[in-house]
Amino acid sequence: MNYRHAFHAGNHADVLKHFTLARLIALLSRKEAPFAYLDSHAGVGLYDLQGDQASRTDEWREGIGRLWGLADLPAPMADYLRVIHELNPDGQLRYYPGSPELARRLTRPQDRLQLNEKHPEDGLLLKDNMAGDRRVAVQLGEGWHMPRARLPVAEKRALMLIDPPFEQADELGRCVTALKEAVGRMRQTVVAIWYPIKDQRQLKRFYQGLETSGAPKLLRAELMVHPADNAIGLNGSGLAIANPPWGLEDELRQVLPWLAERLAQSQGRWQLDWLIEEAKP
Repeated sequence: MNYRHAFHAGNHADVLKHFTLARLIALLSRKEAPFAYLDSHAGVGLYDLQGDQASRTDEWREGIGRLWGLADLPAPMADYLRVIHELNPDGQLRYYPGSPELARRLTRPQDRLQLNEKHPEDGLLLKDNMAGDRRVAVQLGEGWHMPRARLPVAEKRALMLIDPPFEQADELGRCVTALKEAVGRMRQTVVAIWYPIKDQRQLKRFYQGLETSGAPKLLRAELMVHPADNAIGLNGSGLAIANPPWGLEDELRQVLPWLAERLAQSQGRWQLDWLIEEAKP
């Protein structure tokens, strides 16, 4: 209950997470049929990088701050950066979109958003930031209940982001449980789980759990800014993506090396592979 994402908004982990989320939305939007976007740990939706919390850590300077104003951005990053430019029309980087604001701006009129935030103050800020968009529903409660409570959806297509604060030791395991519940209730759900790269032993157990989740296919994408065994801070982050739409793997293979070079702090590295390969017909 103490976690506030504003301290970390726009850092290297957010760049990976939000660029990938923007591509998931774009690839799902190739079909006219609507889809539902579900966000289990949504945060407030919009962050002031000059505000008290973000300016205490300045983590954004080593993330989106390194990319702001660059001319050689890979083409798949265009939607993500376009939203940030829309929020900062004077060209000065101050406002950064969390996943709810990014999804709200990139989804279409026929799509629907269901957002959940447990932290009471952040939940009220999220409601304020999403006010006026009838496609968006905000719930204040336990995000881990979302797969059971919200799936299946009427739209027949769903994209769920699971992005917990990782303050508790069991949250990697709860991510695996949430994935099992999501694909168990609606097998075709695209589920993106963000996770920090810190303790290698915990990550090994997490990967093993994902491999036995029952997802039809599962892609792992990781971006490192420090060596994986560095004992201080966040070495990198990853996304485990169940049922990724066609084209995402190729786009990540294009962008991840570029991000690893641009965002490296002591040593940049990336990884992209399948934890569960799609069964052959």
